[in-house]
Amino acid sequence: MATRKKKTTPPLVIAEDMTIYNAAAQKQRLLDALLATERLEIDLSAVNEIDTAGFQLLVLVKREARRLDKEAQIVAHSEAVRDLLDFYNMAAAFGDPLLIPAARA
Repeated sequence: MATRKKKTTPPLVIAEDMTIYNAAAQKQRLLDALLATERLEIDLSAVNEIDTAGFQLLVLVKREARRLDKEAQIVAHSEAVRDLLDFYNMAAAFGDPLLIPAARA
């Protein structure tokens, strides 16, 4: 039986902080992007700050993707995002590849 390749769009790049101050606009942007594709890739490499509101947005997108039988994957993490996922001990629960860059000299 042939497998159906899921429609993928270019990664959605979040370049602003994922904080309570940006949460409402980012929520709509993330959900709209999820509805537009079968497999949403999210690039968070430019996020300098993330708080609990930002974390909740990531949980929401993952949950909605499962509910809609779609995929949502974080394909690039900033140090702030990695630190938050580590703090909440949620890296494994998210299931995304977590690349840690080499230390700067």
